[in-house]
Amino acid sequence: MSNDKGHKVPGHRLARIGHLASLATRVAGGMLGEGARQWSRGQRPSARDLLLTPANARRVGDQLARLRGAAMKVGQLLSMDAGDLLPPELADILARLRAEGTPMPASQLAQVLKHELGEDWQRHFSHFEFRPMAAASIGQVHQAWADDGEHLAVKIQYPGIAGSIDSDVSNVATLLRISGLVPEGVNYQQLLDEARQQLHAEADYVLEARQLERFNQLLAGDERFILPRARTDISTERLLAMSFVGGKPVESLGNEPLERRNHIMALLFELLFREL
Repeated sequence: MSNDKGHKVPGHRLARIGHLASLATRVAGGMLGEGARQWSRGQRPSARDLLLTPANARRVGDQLARLRGAAMKVGQLLSMDAGDLLPPELADILARLRAEGTPMPASQLAQVLKHELGEDWQRHFSHFEFRPMAAASIGQVHQAWADDGEHLAVKIQYPGIAGSIDSDVSNVATLLRISGLVPEGVNYQQLLDEARQQLHAEADYVLEARQLERFNQLLAGDERFILPRARTDISTERLLAMSFVGGKPVESLGNEPLERRNHIMALLFELLFREL
């Protein structure tokens, strides 16, 4: 799914609907092709077996990753909340959405930077890394250095994502309902509602900057926790610049000594209960 050159994010609502429609067409085409192959070998496959082929599952995962936004978020939530109830082929593909996103190509990234910070957007930075550190469902993160020398992490939202959340969720609901890719026993409507709420909050970078400032105030003086600080002078509603804080994936804790693992988990639980 990931690609060094990136895939352009379809920003217009009609374009995003078209991508989902073409996905349904390709899934149906895959069913017909697989059915013909199995019939030629004297087999009588069920419709479910034809639908849930590895190729069809891959088509769904790849298209959700390219659309990003609500489409990708729904795939992530299905993987986390209903993974055990999904066919293994589909569950494995959707699980990849939690760790992999497809970045924007450099040309589209440059357009977003100009739209958010102006034609002379470079004046804010002494250096900007065009290759993203990470790409997720609604945006991607780049390393940069501000003109005053501060090391930054700059989160940039994909174009059109914020305005397409509600329509994306509705379109994905339709796709899931008519395709039969998700078994009848899975109540995905609640997941769709959750995805919609999460995305509306995540797409508001002004709100995120305020929450980040609030967290810094609440944890001020506690050196056990390190938080980035928002650079509001370089941030907009769709671009959030923060001080850079390095880290490691939480999964890497499995390689640490037991004492260190216990210490970090104790800090996480303490933070959780403080938040509550």
